[in-house]
Amino acid sequence: MVRIALLLFLLLISSDLCSQQRSGSTKPAQEQATPRAGEGIDSFLKRHKRTGSAYRREFLELNKARLKGKQELQLGVRYLLPPLRSSSASTPREATAGRIGTTLHQPLFGKANATVKVTGNRLKGACFYVVSGHGGPDPGAIGRVGKTQLHEDEYAYDVALRLARNLMQEGAEVRIIIRDPKDGIRNDRYLRNSKRETCLDDPIPLNQTARLRQRCAAINGFYRKDKNAYRYCRAIFLHVDSRSKREQTDVFFYHAPDSKPGKRLAVQMNRTFESKYGRHQPNRGYSGTVDPRNLYVLRNASPVSLFVELGNIQNSFDQRRFVLSDNRQALAKWMMEAFIADYRQK
Repeated sequence: MVRIALLLFLLLISSDLCSQQRSGSTKPAQEQATPRAGEGIDSFLKRHKRTGSAYRREFLELNKARLKGKQELQLGVRYLLPPLRSSSASTPREATAGRIGTTLHQPLFGKANATVKVTGNRLKGACFYVVSGHGGPDPGAIGRVGKTQLHEDEYAYDVALRLARNLMQEGAEVRIIIRDPKDGIRNDRYLRNSKRETCLDDPIPLNQTARLRQRCAAINGFYRKDKNAYRYCRAIFLHVDSRSKREQTDVFFYHAPDSKPGKRLAVQMNRTFESKYGRHQPNRGYSGTVDPRNLYVLRNASPVSLFVELGNIQNSFDQRRFVLSDNRQALAKWMMEAFIADYRQK
Protein backbone atom coordinates (compact mmCIF):
# COMPACT_ATOMS: atom_id res chain seq x y z
CA MET A 1 0.00 0.00 0.00
CA VAL A 2 2.84 2.35 0.86
CA ARG A 3 4.45 1.72 -2.53
CA ILE A 4 1.15 2.33 -4.35
CA ALA A 5 0.55 5.59 -2.41
CA LEU A 6 4.10 6.76 -3.18
CA LEU A 7 3.66 5.92 -6.87
CA LEU A 8 0.41 7.89 -7.05
CA PHE A 9 2.06 10.87 -5.29
CA LEU A 10 4.93 10.89 -7.80
CA LEU A 11 2.51 10.68 -10.73
CA LEU A 12 0.55 13.66 -9.39
CA ILE A 13 3.73 15.76 -9.00
CA SER A 14 4.89 14.81 -12.50
CA SER A 15 1.50 15.72 -13.98
CA ASP A 16 1.51 19.07 -12.17
CA LEU A 17 5.04 19.91 -13.38
CA CYS A 18 4.15 19.07 -16.97
CA SER A 19 1.07 21.26 -16.71
CA GLN A 20 3.16 24.16 -15.37
CA GLN A 21 5.74 23.74 -18.14
CA ARG A 22 3.06 23.72 -20.82
CA SER A 23 1.40 26.84 -19.42
CA GLY A 24 4.76 28.59 -18.94
CA SER A 25 5.86 27.91 -22.50
CA THR A 26 2.69 29.36 -23.96
CA LYS A 27 3.43 32.97 -24.92
CA PRO A 28 0.66 35.52 -24.71
CA ALA A 29 -0.83 36.34 -28.08
CA GLN A 30 0.75 39.35 -29.81
CA GLU A 31 -1.63 42.30 -29.58
CA GLN A 32 -3.03 43.43 -32.93
CA ALA A 33 -5.20 46.32 -34.10
CA THR A 34 -6.57 47.86 -37.28
CA PRO A 35 -6.11 51.54 -38.20
CA ARG A 36 -8.85 54.09 -38.61
CA ALA A 37 -9.48 56.01 -41.83
CA GLY A 38 -6.69 58.53 -42.50
CA GLU A 39 -4.58 57.29 -39.59
CA GLY A 40 -0.81 57.19 -39.99
CA ILE A 41 1.69 55.06 -38.10
CA ASP A 42 2.45 57.59 -35.38
CA SER A 43 -1.16 58.50 -34.67
CA PHE A 44 -2.07 54.79 -34.75
CA LEU A 45 0.63 54.00 -32.19
CA LYS A 46 -0.28 57.04 -30.11
CA ARG A 47 -3.90 55.86 -29.92
CA HIS A 48 -2.58 52.60 -28.50
CA LYS A 49 -0.32 54.41 -25.97
CA ARG A 50 2.93 53.65 -27.79
CA THR A 51 4.70 56.91 -28.58
CA GLY A 52 8.34 57.56 -29.40
CA SER A 53 10.91 56.42 -31.94
CA ALA A 54 11.64 53.14 -30.13
CA TYR A 55 8.03 51.96 -30.50
CA ARG A 56 7.98 53.14 -34.14
CA ARG A 57 11.15 51.20 -35.03
CA GLU A 58 9.80 48.09 -33.34
CA PHE A 59 6.45 48.46 -35.13
CA LEU A 60 8.15 48.70 -38.54
CA GLU A 61 10.22 45.61 -37.78
CA LEU A 62 7.22 43.59 -36.57
CA ASN A 63 5.12 44.48 -39.61
CA LYS A 64 7.63 44.24 -42.46
CA ALA A 65 5.52 41.71 -44.34
CA ARG A 66 2.30 43.68 -43.88
CA LEU A 67 3.81 47.05 -44.84
CA LYS A 68 5.53 45.67 -47.97
CA GLY A 69 8.28 48.27 -47.95
CA LYS A 70 5.92 51.22 -47.42
CA GLN A 71 5.20 53.30 -44.33
CA GLU A 72 1.48 53.60 -44.99
CA LEU A 73 -1.30 51.81 -43.15
CA GLN A 74 -4.10 50.06 -45.02
CA LEU A 75 -7.69 49.91 -43.80
CA GLY A 76 -8.82 46.46 -42.76
CA VAL A 77 -5.30 45.14 -42.16
CA ARG A 78 -4.47 43.93 -38.65
CA TYR A 79 -1.04 45.16 -37.53
CA LEU A 80 1.08 43.76 -34.72
CA LEU A 81 1.61 46.18 -31.83
CA PRO A 82 4.94 46.33 -29.96
CA PRO A 83 4.65 45.06 -26.37
CA LEU A 84 3.62 47.91 -24.08
CA ARG A 85 6.41 48.93 -21.72
CA SER A 86 6.42 51.13 -18.66
CA SER A 87 8.04 54.54 -19.15
CA SER A 88 10.97 53.48 -16.97
CA ALA A 89 11.51 50.35 -19.06
CA SER A 90 11.62 52.24 -22.35
CA THR A 91 14.04 54.95 -21.22
CA PRO A 92 17.33 52.98 -21.50
CA ARG A 93 16.69 52.08 -25.15
CA GLU A 94 16.12 55.72 -26.06
CA ALA A 95 19.16 56.80 -24.07
CA THR A 96 21.51 54.49 -26.00
CA ALA A 97 20.71 56.31 -29.25
CA GLY A 98 23.15 59.09 -28.39
CA ARG A 99 26.20 56.90 -27.77
CA ILE A 100 29.19 57.29 -30.07
CA GLY A 101 29.44 54.31 -32.40
CA THR A 102 25.71 53.59 -32.32
CA THR A 103 24.22 52.98 -35.75
CA LEU A 104 20.72 54.34 -36.30
CA HIS A 105 18.31 53.76 -39.17
CA GLN A 106 16.01 56.45 -40.53
CA PRO A 107 14.30 55.52 -43.84
CA LEU A 108 13.11 59.11 -44.34
CA PHE A 109 16.66 60.06 -45.34
CA GLY A 110 16.49 57.79 -48.41
CA LYS A 111 18.37 54.56 -49.16
CA ALA A 112 21.79 56.18 -49.54
CA ASN A 113 21.56 58.05 -46.24
CA ALA A 114 19.24 55.89 -44.12
CA THR A 115 22.06 54.46 -42.01
CA VAL A 116 23.28 57.07 -39.54
CA LYS A 117 26.36 56.45 -37.43
CA VAL A 118 26.67 58.53 -34.26
CA THR A 119 30.15 60.05 -34.53
CA GLY A 120 29.98 62.64 -31.74
CA ASN A 121 28.23 63.35 -28.45
CA ARG A 122 28.08 67.13 -28.45
CA LEU A 123 24.26 67.00 -28.50
CA LYS A 124 23.69 63.95 -26.33
CA GLY A 125 20.83 64.70 -23.97
CA ALA A 126 19.22 67.09 -26.45
CA CYS A 127 15.99 66.57 -28.37
CA PHE A 128 14.92 68.46 -31.50
CA TYR A 129 11.67 68.85 -33.40
CA VAL A 130 12.54 69.60 -37.03
CA VAL A 131 9.68 71.07 -39.08
CA SER A 132 9.86 72.04 -42.74
CA GLY A 133 7.30 74.62 -43.83
CA HIS A 134 4.12 73.97 -45.82
CA GLY A 135 3.86 70.57 -47.57
CA GLY A 136 1.07 68.29 -48.74
CA PRO A 137 -1.49 70.37 -50.65
CA ASP A 138 0.41 73.62 -49.97
CA PRO A 139 3.73 74.14 -51.83
CA GLY A 140 4.43 77.45 -50.11
CA ALA A 141 6.32 80.11 -52.06
CA ILE A 142 7.14 79.33 -55.68
CA GLY A 143 10.20 80.66 -57.51
CA ARG A 144 11.28 80.08 -61.08
CA VAL A 145 14.44 79.35 -62.99
CA GLY A 146 13.42 79.58 -66.63
CA LYS A 147 10.45 77.26 -66.93
CA THR A 148 11.34 75.28 -63.82
CA GLN A 149 9.38 75.91 -60.65
CA LEU A 150 11.10 75.91 -57.27
CA HIS A 151 8.67 74.97 -54.51
CA GLU A 152 9.41 76.18 -51.01
CA ASP A 153 8.24 72.99 -49.30
CA GLU A 154 10.64 70.79 -51.30
CA TYR A 155 13.76 72.84 -50.54
CA ALA A 156 12.85 73.43 -46.90
CA TYR A 157 12.24 69.69 -46.53
CA ASP A 158 15.62 68.75 -48.00
CA VAL A 159 17.43 71.13 -45.64
CA ALA A 160 15.33 69.81 -42.75
CA LEU A 161 16.37 66.21 -43.46
CA ARG A 162 20.03 67.20 -43.69
CA LEU A 163 19.79 69.09 -40.41
CA ALA A 164 18.03 66.17 -38.70
CA ARG A 165 20.75 63.76 -39.85
CA ASN A 166 23.53 66.06 -38.66
CA LEU A 167 21.89 66.40 -35.25
CA MET A 168 21.55 62.62 -34.95
CA GLN A 169 25.23 62.17 -35.77
CA GLU A 170 26.03 64.32 -32.75
CA GLY A 171 23.96 62.15 -30.40
CA ALA A 172 20.67 64.07 -30.38
CA GLU A 173 17.18 62.59 -30.42
CA VAL A 174 15.36 64.05 -33.43
CA ARG A 175 11.63 64.12 -34.22
CA ILE A 176 11.02 64.79 -37.90
CA ILE A 177 7.53 66.25 -37.93
CA ILE A 178 6.88 66.76 -41.67
CA ARG A 179 7.62 63.63 -43.68
CA ASP A 180 7.73 62.32 -47.22
CA PRO A 181 8.25 58.53 -47.41
CA LYS A 182 9.78 58.68 -50.90
CA ASP A 183 11.93 61.77 -51.33
CA GLY A 184 14.78 61.35 -48.86
CA ILE A 185 17.85 63.59 -49.06
CA ARG A 186 18.32 64.65 -52.67
CA ASN A 187 21.31 66.12 -54.49
CA ASP A 188 19.41 67.42 -57.53
CA ARG A 189 19.46 71.11 -58.38
CA TYR A 190 15.76 71.17 -59.18
CA LEU A 191 13.76 69.12 -56.70
CA ARG A 192 10.71 67.41 -58.10
CA ASN A 193 7.44 68.68 -56.67
CA SER A 194 4.92 66.43 -54.95
CA LYS A 195 2.03 66.54 -52.50
CA ARG A 196 3.02 63.45 -50.51
CA GLU A 197 4.19 65.23 -47.37
CA THR A 198 2.40 64.38 -44.14
CA CYS A 199 2.50 65.62 -40.56
CA LEU A 200 4.01 62.57 -38.87
CA ASP A 201 1.89 60.20 -40.98
CA ASP A 202 -1.36 62.17 -41.04
CA PRO A 203 -2.58 64.12 -44.11
CA ILE A 204 -1.78 67.84 -44.02
CA PRO A 205 -4.89 70.03 -44.26
CA LEU A 206 -5.00 72.87 -46.78
CA ASN A 207 -6.44 75.34 -44.28
CA GLN A 208 -3.52 77.31 -42.85
CA THR A 209 -4.70 77.47 -39.24
CA ALA A 210 -5.55 73.77 -39.21
CA ARG A 211 -2.16 73.00 -40.74
CA LEU A 212 -0.24 74.99 -38.12
CA ARG A 213 -2.39 73.64 -35.29
CA GLN A 214 -1.68 70.09 -36.46
CA ARG A 215 2.10 70.43 -36.41
CA CYS A 216 2.09 72.20 -33.05
CA ALA A 217 -0.05 69.41 -31.60
CA ALA A 218 2.43 66.84 -32.96
CA ILE A 219 5.37 68.64 -31.35
CA ASN A 220 3.58 69.17 -28.05
CA GLY A 221 2.53 65.52 -27.90
CA PHE A 222 6.18 64.48 -28.02
CA TYR A 223 7.34 67.29 -25.74
CA ARG A 224 5.08 66.32 -22.85
CA LYS A 225 7.24 63.22 -22.37
CA ASP A 226 10.52 64.50 -23.79
CA LYS A 227 10.83 67.39 -21.34
CA ASN A 228 11.32 64.86 -18.53
CA ALA A 229 13.84 62.76 -20.46
CA TYR A 230 16.00 65.43 -22.15
CA ARG A 231 17.63 68.48 -20.62
CA TYR A 232 17.44 70.56 -23.83
CA CYS A 233 14.47 70.51 -26.22
CA ARG A 234 14.19 72.85 -29.20
CA ALA A 235 11.84 73.16 -32.19
CA ILE A 236 12.98 74.64 -35.50
CA PHE A 237 10.69 75.70 -38.36
CA LEU A 238 12.36 76.02 -41.76
CA HIS A 239 10.91 78.22 -44.50
CA VAL A 240 11.90 80.03 -47.68
CA ASP A 241 10.69 83.61 -48.07
CA SER A 242 9.17 85.21 -51.18
CA ARG A 243 9.96 88.83 -51.99
CA SER A 244 10.74 91.02 -54.98
CA LYS A 245 13.15 89.39 -57.44
CA ARG A 246 15.56 92.25 -56.89
CA GLU A 247 15.75 91.80 -53.14
CA GLN A 248 18.63 89.61 -52.08
CA THR A 249 18.40 88.44 -48.45
CA ASP A 250 20.54 86.46 -46.08
CA VAL A 251 19.21 83.81 -43.72
CA PHE A 252 17.19 85.49 -40.98
CA PHE A 253 15.63 84.34 -37.74
CA TYR A 254 12.47 84.89 -35.66
CA HIS A 255 11.82 84.04 -32.02
CA ALA A 256 8.77 84.38 -29.79
CA PRO A 257 8.59 87.93 -28.34
CA ASP A 258 8.61 86.84 -24.70
CA SER A 259 11.12 83.98 -24.99
CA LYS A 260 14.60 84.77 -23.63
CA PRO A 261 16.02 81.33 -24.54
CA GLY A 262 14.40 81.66 -27.97
CA LYS A 263 16.09 85.00 -28.52
CA ARG A 264 19.40 83.63 -27.27
CA LEU A 265 19.16 80.76 -29.77
CA ALA A 266 18.26 83.12 -32.63
CA VAL A 267 21.19 85.41 -31.79
CA GLN A 268 23.53 82.42 -31.65
CA MET A 269 22.32 81.23 -35.04
CA ASN A 270 22.88 84.68 -36.50
CA ARG A 271 26.39 84.89 -35.02
CA THR A 272 27.28 81.48 -36.37
CA PHE A 273 26.15 82.37 -39.89
CA GLU A 274 27.97 85.69 -39.74
CA SER A 275 31.15 83.88 -38.70
CA LYS A 276 30.80 81.29 -41.47
CA TYR A 277 30.23 83.90 -44.17
CA GLY A 278 33.20 85.87 -42.82
CA ARG A 279 35.39 82.80 -43.17
CA HIS A 280 34.15 81.40 -46.49
CA GLN A 281 33.16 84.62 -48.30
CA PRO A 282 35.09 87.39 -46.49
CA ASN A 283 34.34 90.09 -49.08
CA ARG A 284 30.65 89.35 -49.31
CA GLY A 285 29.37 90.56 -45.95
CA TYR A 286 26.37 89.19 -44.07
CA SER A 287 23.12 90.97 -43.27
CA GLY A 288 21.02 88.33 -41.50
CA THR A 289 18.65 89.60 -38.81
CA VAL A 290 17.04 88.49 -35.54
CA ASP A 291 13.54 89.69 -34.70
CA PRO A 292 10.65 88.80 -32.38
CA ARG A 293 7.53 87.69 -34.26
CA ASN A 294 4.11 86.77 -32.96
CA LEU A 295 3.79 83.78 -35.30
CA TYR A 296 1.29 81.00 -34.59
CA VAL A 297 3.91 78.25 -34.30
CA LEU A 298 6.14 80.34 -32.04
CA ARG A 299 3.17 81.06 -29.77
CA ASN A 300 1.75 77.56 -29.66
CA ALA A 301 4.70 75.16 -29.75
CA SER A 302 5.58 74.26 -26.16
CA PRO A 303 9.38 73.86 -26.47
CA VAL A 304 11.65 76.84 -27.13
CA SER A 305 11.28 77.49 -30.85
CA LEU A 306 13.11 79.13 -33.73
CA PHE A 307 11.67 80.20 -37.09
CA VAL A 308 14.18 80.36 -39.94
CA GLU A 309 13.80 81.99 -43.36
CA LEU A 310 16.50 80.58 -45.62
CA GLY A 311 16.32 83.38 -48.20
CA ASN A 312 14.25 84.81 -51.03
CA ILE A 313 13.10 82.13 -53.46
CA GLN A 314 12.48 84.77 -56.16
CA ASN A 315 16.00 86.20 -56.16
CA SER A 316 18.50 84.58 -58.54
CA PHE A 317 21.41 84.97 -56.10
CA ASP A 318 19.46 83.49 -53.21
CA GLN A 319 18.34 80.63 -55.41
CA ARG A 320 21.93 79.40 -55.51
CA ARG A 321 21.61 78.82 -51.79
CA PHE A 322 18.84 76.32 -52.46
CA VAL A 323 19.51 74.66 -55.80
CA LEU A 324 23.09 73.58 -55.03
CA SER A 325 23.06 70.53 -52.74
CA ASP A 326 26.40 71.53 -51.19
CA ASN A 327 24.85 74.81 -50.13
CA ARG A 328 21.84 73.04 -48.62
CA GLN A 329 24.24 70.83 -46.70
CA ALA A 330 26.19 73.88 -45.52
CA LEU A 331 22.98 75.49 -44.22
CA ALA A 332 22.21 72.32 -42.24
CA LYS A 333 25.76 72.05 -40.88
CA TRP A 334 25.89 75.68 -39.74
CA MET A 335 22.53 75.39 -37.98
CA MET A 336 23.75 72.26 -36.22
CA GLU A 337 26.89 74.08 -35.05
CA ALA A 338 24.76 76.95 -33.74
CA PHE A 339 22.63 74.46 -31.80
CA ILE A 340 25.80 72.98 -30.29
CA ALA A 341 26.98 76.43 -29.19
CA ASP A 342 23.58 77.23 -27.66
CA TYR A 343 23.46 73.83 -25.94
CA ARG A 344 26.83 74.50 -24.32
CA GLN A 345 25.55 77.81 -22.99
CA LYS A 346 22.53 75.98 -21.55
